[in-house]
Amino acid sequence: MRTHLRASLILFLSLLLPLAASAEAISISDTVLKMPLAEDVSMDDAVDSMKLRANSLNFKLVAHLPLYKELESMGVESKRIEIFQFCDARIANEMVVFNPDFSAYLPCRITLIEDADGKPWLVTLDLGKVIPGANLTPELMEKAELVRDNIQSIMEAGANGDL
Repeated sequence: MRTHLRASLILFLSLLLPLAASAEAISISDTVLKMPLAEDVSMDDAVDSMKLRANSLNFKLVAHLPLYKELESMGVESKRIEIFQFCDARIANEMVVFNPDFSAYLPCRITLIEDADGKPWLVTLDLGKVIPGANLTPELMEKAELVRDNIQSIMEAGANGDL
């Protein structure tokens, strides 16, 4: 019995290892959605636009972390980095009830960041890459896609300065 189990395990590993070895590592940039701010849009205008769009979509701004200010208070020089967290509590609850692992993705974050060259960007997790593998019911898939679309809409409003 042990010999059979050992042989089965060796066969399984011999089939699995080449697949694992050939799999390419995913780049972190492949997991995010990133939008530059339009040339005529200030970072403050982008923040105002995101807040207004979120409000019109019934997405609540549940947290705001001006990380660059925290760093400055610690004596660390930093470009502007602000993290905004948005949520539709009803949908969030449904996702967590369906699978508690979704709590790791809550709330939806959008980061306003100034790169090393001074160019402002909005960055978020690319939900379009996460949702397909979530094995959601059709009803929850529709809600997950709504969240994805709303977060993208919030980012587009910020990037374009839409009020």
